[in-house]
Amino acid sequence: MDGLAHSGQSTSQLTSQSTSQSTSQSTSQSTSRDHPLLTDTEFSAAVVAVTSAFGDPTRRQIYLFAREHDDGVTAGEVAEQFDLHPNVARHHLDKLAAGGYLDVFVDRTHQGGAGRPSKRYRVSGLAAGLETPLKGDDLLITLLGRALALVPAEQAEAMAEEVGEEYGRQLAGQMGTGAGQRSFRAALHAVADALTAHGFAAHAEARGSSLALIKEACPFFDAAKQHPVICAVDRGMVRGMLGSLYGKPVTATESSRALGDEACVTFV
Repeated sequence: MDGLAHSGQSTSQLTSQSTSQSTSQSTSQSTSRDHPLLTDTEFSAAVVAVTSAFGDPTRRQIYLFAREHDDGVTAGEVAEQFDLHPNVARHHLDKLAAGGYLDVFVDRTHQGGAGRPSKRYRVSGLAAGLETPLKGDDLLITLLGRALALVPAEQAEAMAEEVGEEYGRQLAGQMGTGAGQRSFRAALHAVADALTAHGFAAHAEARGSSLALIKEACPFFDAAKQHPVICAVDRGMVRGMLGSLYGKPVTATESSRALGDEACVTFV
């Protein structure tokens, strides 16, 4: 009887262990399917985006402060809370807005300086998961590249740039309250911040008599290597953002990582 009891206990333990292992494997497989591993390009873009937005400890605290206020915060309120100059506070808020982590809106019920409506920053839905805005669009970008490959090159480039320009205008709408409120240089730096927040690792610099946007990473890179016309999407994004934030400058791409260059360079 003792042997039978012992045998039954062993069987029960084995069944329990087997069930536990099966459940664990199933959960692991399900998690893997729900959250597939990032490609090298996606990982780099995600690191660039999150580091740009939250790498500064003061900016992290400002984001948490904004998250505590459902009606949003102003640059003045942030400046007072963290003992900052209002321009510095506004810089941090604009960085978070460029990444899509804060929405910008005008509150006409609260008057700012000189009786002007108050510009406020409120946490966006994106920030809840700290997701990269372009993450998950790789399939759509690939499909776009394949579709554009079916039409003449000049027409394909124009279509890709139009798609990017429309998306750029949407991004600019999240970053400010309208065109004509920034100097060209300030607008260009805002565009660089927005691109970096979306995984492009971008910065603006002077080159000769022109200004250029230098992008050392690209979330479209994998698709662009197969379909270089995708680079026109990037150029369109720059045109769309600058057009909304300042005016309508002419943009021209000088180099592209997808074509083997060290960085993507767009002159404006």
